[in-house]
Amino acid sequence: MITFLGGTGTVTGSRFLVDTGRARVLVDCGLFQGLKELRQRNWEPFPVPPGSIDAVVLTHAHVDHTGYLPAIVRDGFRGPVFATPGTVGLGRVLLLDAAHLQEEEARFANQRGYSKHRPALPLYTTDDAERALAQLEALPCGERRTVAPGVEAELVPAGHILGSASVLLHVDGSPGHRILVSGDLGRPDHPLFLPPPPPPVADVVLIESTYGNRSHPDRDTEVEEFADVVRRTAERGGSVLIPAFAVDRTEVVLHLLGELRRQGRIPALPVYADSPMALNVLAQYRRAVAHRDPTIRPEILSGGDPFDPGDLHECHSVEESKELNDLVVPSIIISASGMATGGRILHHLARRLPDPRHSIVLPGFQAAGTRGRQLAEGARAVKLLGEYVPVRAEVALVEAFSVHADGNELVEWLGSSPAPPRNTFCVHGEAEGSETLRDRIGAELGWLAVVPRHGERVVVA
Repeated sequence: MITFLGGTGTVTGSRFLVDTGRARVLVDCGLFQGLKELRQRNWEPFPVPPGSIDAVVLTHAHVDHTGYLPAIVRDGFRGPVFATPGTVGLGRVLLLDAAHLQEEEARFANQRGYSKHRPALPLYTTDDAERALAQLEALPCGERRTVAPGVEAELVPAGHILGSASVLLHVDGSPGHRILVSGDLGRPDHPLFLPPPPPPVADVVLIESTYGNRSHPDRDTEVEEFADVVRRTAERGGSVLIPAFAVDRTEVVLHLLGELRRQGRIPALPVYADSPMALNVLAQYRRAVAHRDPTIRPEILSGGDPFDPGDLHECHSVEESKELNDLVVPSIIISASGMATGGRILHHLARRLPDPRHSIVLPGFQAAGTRGRQLAEGARAVKLLGEYVPVRAEVALVEAFSVHADGNELVEWLGSSPAPPRNTFCVHGEAEGSETLRDRIGAELGWLAVVPRHGERVVVA
């Protein structure tokens, strides 16, 4: 039986529970983000006792797939958490940062008094995150391992971020079953990673649908649009502020900035990477390049530092971040989080949104309920740190940075399978994206496809 505990009707909170009767295996354990009604699910009791789960298998390190792990560990989960070596390395950075951010946001809310809770509390603590990290076990791609009684797991590269994988569960029985969870799939032209290989044969497939109803614009056009934003912002004497996910998006942005500068398509501006987590992740990416990770494109491995935009300043401390408020020359600031839901980016937005000299570049998908989505949809004011701030800066959504497969690429990936599954479930997408992909799978591949409901249980026959 599969129970959809998250990642349905939303691109956050991915949690898929496989219950064989002998064992319970949770694939992904993500945080809900965005709309308040979704975020409130993080505070609800987990639908099954965490202590009854035998193992967790992760597709990749993003917190919408991993960020709830400390909570189930706090509440009694004691089993192993399997992930690729890349995800294990990134997980240490992301989970500790997620815990720290929640502790800091609770502290700030208490200082400013804008939380309705007295006192405001973090969802979990750094100590909870440390305990969760102690349960991580590396499982390299291509290696098949028993993760629970009667269940083996195998990871397949997904080409989305460092360490990302699809999860194939082999479930013993009469008959046995093969359940494939795609995780987030990368694009065939990801600038850093090789594309995902064709999916293995499975009886049931859970396919992400983040961009299930979209086709990415031509990348060259999008890149030129981004370069144009940088050029005209510099001419105005302003700065370009890029809310970027610390994992992969920051690296993709730095790589593109370096290319554009070397080609003379943007002026030589100082670039500030203002996120301790992003800088820790950058170190992981540089280490992967140095160790010639086989999922990285050969052309990336054969050059110099692929993440050097020419004049990079790394802002580790709060003091260094605050100093960016005093910048008087055009610059580029990259800061987390990617959908402007928390972190240092909030302070930079509060400072720069009211000034029409500046630009905000949103690098990819913005989930419903996030400040990034509000900005992308033309909001004239957004609430930041308890106060409303007018939006006078230029706002541009540039999908050249997206590392999610679009609808066409998802259908092509599924269609490259050696055999069709009995059932396909469209998950990890907003309703329109999931429903559009479901319809395309039925019409173009002739497969049975379903959009599951939150909390729905299905029997794998």
